[in-house]
Amino acid sequence: MRTATLGALILAIGSVFGQAPESLTFEVASVRPSSVPGANERVFYGPARGGPGTSDPGQITWKNAALSNILLSAYDVQIFQFTAPDWLSTSRYDIVAKIPPGTTKQQVKIMWQNLLKERFGLVIHHESKEFRVENLVVAKGGAKLKKTDLPPDAEPFAPGGEAPKRDKNGFPDLNGTGLVIMLMMNPSGPSARVVAKGLTLAEFASRLGQQLRHPVFDKTGLADRYDFTLEYTPDLSGMQLPKLPPPPDGSPAPSPQTPVDGASEPGSNINSALEKQLGLKLTEAKASLDVIVVDHVEKVPTEN
Repeated sequence: MRTATLGALILAIGSVFGQAPESLTFEVASVRPSSVPGANERVFYGPARGGPGTSDPGQITWKNAALSNILLSAYDVQIFQFTAPDWLSTSRYDIVAKIPPGTTKQQVKIMWQNLLKERFGLVIHHESKEFRVENLVVAKGGAKLKKTDLPPDAEPFAPGGEAPKRDKNGFPDLNGTGLVIMLMMNPSGPSARVVAKGLTLAEFASRLGQQLRHPVFDKTGLADRYDFTLEYTPDLSGMQLPKLPPPPDGSPAPSPQTPVDGASEPGSNINSALEKQLGLKLTEAKASLDVIVVDHVEKVPTEN
């Protein structure tokens, strides 16, 4: 009897993990266009919450999700690796998806792919394209990173109804995993401040790529999650920036902002700041990457 029970259990597990990719779907998925925020209403465009590896593995909730971000998550590519209509980055949706027990993170990606096909009529094809890329590696002196004290199933940062509190250096005090980049205009020029909490270096490399406008890949070999801060002078060429107002009554311009503790001298670019503050550096390379081309997608999802 015990042998038969064990055999039935193995068969049940196999019925979940042996499914063909096209049959991997959420148990139930509610997809609705996000409501338009009211005047002065605070809106958080954060990542999906819940799912495998979190405190709520059976459900994913994604508020104000841009269709482009769902596509990037589903196919595990960076923003540079897909070509699609511009509205994919501006049309937003509220999604609640129930997940079968025992589902893995990789299976969830396939479920997102199938949801996009079934509810938005997504049709894509793949192409190969050569990119200039940069690899994030450990600098000669070794990494200067602190492992996070957040638990492994910590949820992403969510500010709630108020702006996050700031520490003595002016950085947001995040209440979960995530990364915040603040761009500021000072009398001496622009500056960027970054705070990361519970972040893998693969996640950090992806965000760096968004800032540098070309792919960045983690080649450090470091697999932990880290808390760190970074300050550097961003390259804002090609962007139209607001001008600082002149000082009132002819008073002298305010002093440049004081760098955070441990930051390099003002004016350091991101490469210099990475090495001095985090013990990391970027090395240039070329790589042929898979590119996803969106051939067709509907703005209005099918009924729930």
